[in-house]
Amino acid sequence: MDSSTIWQALALMLVIEGLLPLFSPRGWRGMFEQILKLSDGQIRFFGLCSIAAGLAWIAFLI
Repeated sequence: MDSSTIWQALALMLVIEGLLPLFSPRGWRGMFEQILKLSDGQIRFFGLCSIAAGLAWIAFLI
């Protein structure tokens, strides 16, 4: 894996992240309103789960 692969992965992440606000701005806003109601611990747990899922996916692909 070279540095261009990492940049391509980051670019793809930005494309995927932009899909929801592009196609459903009301849903995207509602999702963030719900996230703002979560406690710090709940948000940290969600972040930890996201990291674990990403690492598992990478391990599966390698």
